[in-house]
Amino acid sequence: MPIDYREIDTENTLEHKNVNQAVYASIVKSQGEGRKQLAVLIDPDRLRTQSLDALIALAEQGIDFFFIGGSLLMDEKMEECLHILRQSVSQPLVIFPGSPLQISAQAHAILLLSLISGRNADLLIGQHVIAAPYLKASGLEIIPTGYMLIDGGVSTTAAYMSGTQPIPPDKVEIAVCTAMAGTMLGLKMLYLDAGSGAQRSVSPEMIQAVRAEIEVPLITGGGIRTPEKAYTNLRAGADLLVVGNVLEKDPSLLTEIAAAVRSAGV
Repeated sequence: MPIDYREIDTENTLEHKNVNQAVYASIVKSQGEGRKQLAVLIDPDRLRTQSLDALIALAEQGIDFFFIGGSLLMDEKMEECLHILRQSVSQPLVIFPGSPLQISAQAHAILLLSLISGRNADLLIGQHVIAAPYLKASGLEIIPTGYMLIDGGVSTTAAYMSGTQPIPPDKVEIAVCTAMAGTMLGLKMLYLDAGSGAQRSVSPEMIQAVRAEIEVPLITGGGIRTPEKAYTNLRAGADLLVVGNVLEKDPSLLTEIAAAVRSAGV
């Protein structure tokens, strides 16, 4: 029986931590079963109240996770968004942090991102050192994740804020070797991201090539605007699809994308 994440007591840190171990385990389990998953990314700074209400109303249409975060996020907006979601949905809330202190006990897990596609040491270990004591005290499930920016045809906030260059879309071999190195370093998941508002998503060829060389769960996001594109990327080898920007404009598209995600599984 699925866990109802609304019932977890965030004041009880031990209980919170123990239950939250199910987040990564559920991703691995679904990967092993060939079942594709869908996460909706919410940037509290950009999302209008009516859009959030619409997504909540559609939450049972096939969403597996809510990712919450943004590169320029203000703390109070994040806490407000998490509070609303926690009271309204049963899916786990996973922080997708844009800074080292985007941490909240109202969430259930956090992707501890290491930007392995760039050469900014601060985003490989520096910010993690700052965040470590806060993460340890938070009770959150911590999921070490290799984050790889892929050029999606436009300059993205993530690339600008990180001071790094994304991997060119035609340099598949660089993406493959980067992914391999990440898993050899012990990262538990890999995230190929074309960035918010990307003109094009990560290519099926790159996803397929990376998938062939790694065993950990593979996430992809950025530039996915149609159910057809969602299906293509998942069939290429992604395990978890992340959509966000397109749903801010048209939340009703969620139903079609969720159906495509389910049909892409084995």
